[in-house]
Amino acid sequence: MIEGKFGDDEELFFEIELIAADGLELPVDAMLDTGFSDWLAIDKQDLEGLDWPYVGERNMRIAKGEANFDIYVGKVRIDGEEFDIPVHVGDGVPEVLIGRQWLKSRRLVVDMQSGVLNLGGS
Repeated sequence: MIEGKFGDDEELFFEIELIAADGLELPVDAMLDTGFSDWLAIDKQDLEGLDWPYVGERNMRIAKGEANFDIYVGKVRIDGEEFDIPVHVGDGVPEVLIGRQWLKSRRLVVDMQSGVLNLGGS
């Protein structure tokens, strides 16, 4: 289980690690976006230095309309476990986003009144 923190506008943040192809580990605060149906989305500038393999592109419907994303296979570590996952890379992604796919195997507990935010293990 990883504990998260609430953002200034009550966003849900969890620390994850992006793992570059050369093994470099980059801890980042990732925002859980329940409107995002996939695993991870990052801005193009955040991709630099990770050297993740490119696998294609995909159009997706987002809040602003349709957008095209490049898809890479990225490695991340969450709660001590490493995962190879598809990563959506686009322009103007304001935060590192984690999506609903994580909720298929992890239990999300949000209790704002008590300040409790955690993402349970698989």
